[in-house]
Amino acid sequence: MSASASEADMAAVKTSSNGVWQGDDPLRFAFPLLILQTLLILVLSRLLAFLLRPLRQPKVIAEMVAGILLGPSALGRNGAYLRALFPPWSAPVLESVASLGLLFFLFLVGLELDLRSVRRSGRRAFAIAAAGISLPFACGVGVAFALRRAIPGADQAGYAPFLVFMGVALSITAFPVLARILAELKLLTTPIGETALAAAAFNDVAAWVLLALAVAISGGGDRGPITSLWVLLCSAAFVAAWMLAVKPAMAWVARRADAAGEGGGDAWVAATLAGVLASGFATDLIGIHAIFGAFVFGLTVPKEGAFAGRVTARVEDLVLELLLPLYFASSGLKTDVAAIRGGVAWAMLALVIGTACAGKIAGTFGVAMACGMSAREAVVLGVVMNTKGLVELIVLNIGRERKVLNEETFAILVLMALVTTFITTPTVMAIYKPARAAGRRRLHHRKLQGAAPSAPSSPSAPAGAGAGAKELRVLACIHGGQDVPALINLIETIRGHTQPRRLVKLYILRMVELTERTSSILMVRAARRNGLPFLRPRRAGEPHDQVDVAFDTYAQLGHVSVRPMTAVSALHTIHDDVAAVAEDKRVSLVVLPFHKRQTGHGDDVENLGPEWRAVNRRILREAPCSVAVLVDRGFGGGEQVSSEQVAHGVCVVFFGGPDDREALELAGRMAEHPGVEVTVVRFVDGKAGSEEQSEVTLRPSNTKNADRSYTFSTAVIDTRKEKELDEAAVAEFRQRMGSLVRFEERVVVGNVIEEVVSIGKSREYGLVVVGKGRLPSSMVAQLAVRPAEHPELGPIGDALASSGHGVTSSVLVVQQHDMSNADEVPVSVVVDGHAHDGEFAKDTAMAEP
Repeated sequence: MSASASEADMAAVKTSSNGVWQGDDPLRFAFPLLILQTLLILVLSRLLAFLLRPLRQPKVIAEMVAGILLGPSALGRNGAYLRALFPPWSAPVLESVASLGLLFFLFLVGLELDLRSVRRSGRRAFAIAAAGISLPFACGVGVAFALRRAIPGADQAGYAPFLVFMGVALSITAFPVLARILAELKLLTTPIGETALAAAAFNDVAAWVLLALAVAISGGGDRGPITSLWVLLCSAAFVAAWMLAVKPAMAWVARRADAAGEGGGDAWVAATLAGVLASGFATDLIGIHAIFGAFVFGLTVPKEGAFAGRVTARVEDLVLELLLPLYFASSGLKTDVAAIRGGVAWAMLALVIGTACAGKIAGTFGVAMACGMSAREAVVLGVVMNTKGLVELIVLNIGRERKVLNEETFAILVLMALVTTFITTPTVMAIYKPARAAGRRRLHHRKLQGAAPSAPSSPSAPAGAGAGAKELRVLACIHGGQDVPALINLIETIRGHTQPRRLVKLYILRMVELTERTSSILMVRAARRNGLPFLRPRRAGEPHDQVDVAFDTYAQLGHVSVRPMTAVSALHTIHDDVAAVAEDKRVSLVVLPFHKRQTGHGDDVENLGPEWRAVNRRILREAPCSVAVLVDRGFGGGEQVSSEQVAHGVCVVFFGGPDDREALELAGRMAEHPGVEVTVVRFVDGKAGSEEQSEVTLRPSNTKNADRSYTFSTAVIDTRKEKELDEAAVAEFRQRMGSLVRFEERVVVGNVIEEVVSIGKSREYGLVVVGKGRLPSSMVAQLAVRPAEHPELGPIGDALASSGHGVTSSVLVVQQHDMSNADEVPVSVVVDGHAHDGEFAKDTAMAEP
């Protein structure tokens, strides 16, 4: 189609149709076609992101591949598809919307880049950045000469802009993508991650300067070098004016917005967004791309206080989830892999990829070694600095717009960016493991009965003689403010004595999922040190978070030492953070919120999803201490109360086994609280000693799914010894607690689940405490074949946590830490019946929940 015909189509196109009933085809109107294009792009990019998730690839890879698939390289080879969904007249509409998203994304990149941290990074980061950009730039210039000779039409562009664009394309490091890869690998705040991020920031600034130079040179056209010089001078004046005048103004805006509070800063956020648009217009007016203005304006926004986070929260979802994928699609629609024709062109592609990797890795490696880094760390640094991604695509698109790069050269460089970014994560994972991971298994195994490692106590020691004499250290994990009241009431219940007050040190770990969002990366950098979550003291001027306020109040009124932390990690690795903090702080108990929680006063249940359920299961498996899962149904009335206001009943269900003995130990602490009435209900098998009694044996089953079946320990145990330990624990507990605890024995002949559920339904107890039962008694073992809704809680805990039984009490499921019982598998039940002369197996398949 000729340019004049395309312009005629654009002039004739209308925004919206009157609908098919009036004879209009929506695909011939701009707005409905844009909606369909956006829907197609989002669905395909999300599908690819899901498929690439096991490879730990950043979302940018999926969006780049989606754009290429939608373009002439794949689906676009069908002319009817291309004319129907992506006709030439629709390209300006799609690119305009995508460019608006790109404008705000570059503002977020500037917001994410802290120039003060760049200045503080020191000579090492500067030297690594200088080597990491100069050698690849020189290599890019060398490759440019080869491309001009080998690729037909590549020599149509001027020498200077072509050489500069090629140098920038090979030397650039995508700061946003690099930050996300480092965060995903938990390297963001390790020494190597800090160096990489600082060097990438230097690299980013240098790349933008070089790109501005390239744009200015390519924009001179027939007007000569004087025009390019004026563009460069005006660009420098723009940056100086924004840094000297706009930056103090934005600091004033941020202070006013923070002072106005959460609901009063909307006008300042709107003014900031207007500033993004005005800055973009100014740089476009000068003659460099509008994105430069948005990036520089992002640098002027203060990083301290809550204003930057508030602006980010308003912008990032719309930009990252909706508008930015459109930019990748528009880039993919311009990328035609089929344009790479012949063996010479493919050889050029291999040369470009090899040169880009070798130049960046070799330059970074040499200087990193000279700065005293180990060879492995230096290689890893070079590999992560070779990350390309979105910024690379921006450079290539600008080069194509300015007619510096033809179709074949553009396609070669897009594939180079895709390959270099794709190989980063697998390569780093293959050659580098952080030092802390190597020693993760050297754990100090702790139970509640031995809370103080320096003064361990025996199981029969009084509560005050061992763990009670020392401070109790608890790590409480939360998702948000909804978990706080029940958690504080639980900690207050566990602490026991109020006069004199028992020493309790409470560590609060807020678990936040690491995402592609800018706010997530900002939170990681604020909440981690050397790859681990760390204590985060509140700085002056920082707004009071409701969670922090609640725990600060509890610390003052309850005389409890509270230390807040935040773990920002991918959900499949966040359990490593919990285990690392528990080990580092030497805690005795980790408290986890259940993935389902009751909302309001009705029966409505909020489900956080299978991902958070999987997190709990991994923590139960990996934690270096005892773990308790709290199923909250408004424990303590759903509100935080003081020590003097605590008044509720607690029932401990005891069947036998290590987990139940740990629950009994916890009950001993609770009973010492003057506002807590503890009842221990011990269930005894009514068939014991009779001819109806059957000896139950559990055997591993390879046919059952651990996600749908109860799992039990594979440890070989002495049943007689376990019963002796149970009897000793109960006898010692009754002697020690005396009248503080009401003790009850129930002989069970019928359905044990109905007996347990009746306790939770009685409304007599605010909390029911049970052991998980990994080494179960015979009564619990017979329940192994029950359909499991929440198998991670064990049969008894699952029955109490399930919504269909009408249980009103909150439930605490306790798992004692014991490495010998750590391995768990689904089982089949083998029953040795005295009524039969021999053994018969009842291998019951697990029913679907």
